[in-house]
Amino acid sequence: MISLKQIRSKQEIADTTRLANSIWHEHFTPIIGKQQVDYMLNKFQSAVAIAEQIRQGYIYFALMLDRRQIGYTCFRIDEDALFLSKLYIQKEFRGRGFSHVVLQTAERLALQHNKSVIRLTCNKNNANSLAVYKKIGFEITREEKTDIGDGFFMDDYILEKQR
Repeated sequence: MISLKQIRSKQEIADTTRLANSIWHEHFTPIIGKQQVDYMLNKFQSAVAIAEQIRQGYIYFALMLDRRQIGYTCFRIDEDALFLSKLYIQKEFRGRGFSHVVLQTAERLALQHNKSVIRLTCNKNNANSLAVYKKIGFEITREEKTDIGDGFFMDDYILEKQR
């Protein structure tokens, strides 16, 4: 049984950080390289960074298969949309429709907060994820290149879905 469990405790954050390291190195190293992966993990997915994001209002969930965390997701309520900040699933569990559980949660949160748009960013070279997002109804609305420091950039598509 797949479910989402809100991440709140230091242990849950630590577990998510370890999972992020595993997923990011496997999935993103071929796309953006090891140095940028290491930098982004430290800047955005360390225990300190996740705890700070939660304090700022980000809502993190562990994606649970029975009692095992197989991924994680994160949302932020923006003025004009629900922002799906993160959606990462371990390789062996991709392609099983688990992203639909996350999307259902996103739609429920958007409804609760009176948001008609769900927005996310995706690296332009992340072909598999882009295909999944398009399949579940997201459309590319624009491109964005963001300087994240130390000479690294995020080169993304912005995708949106009307609920």
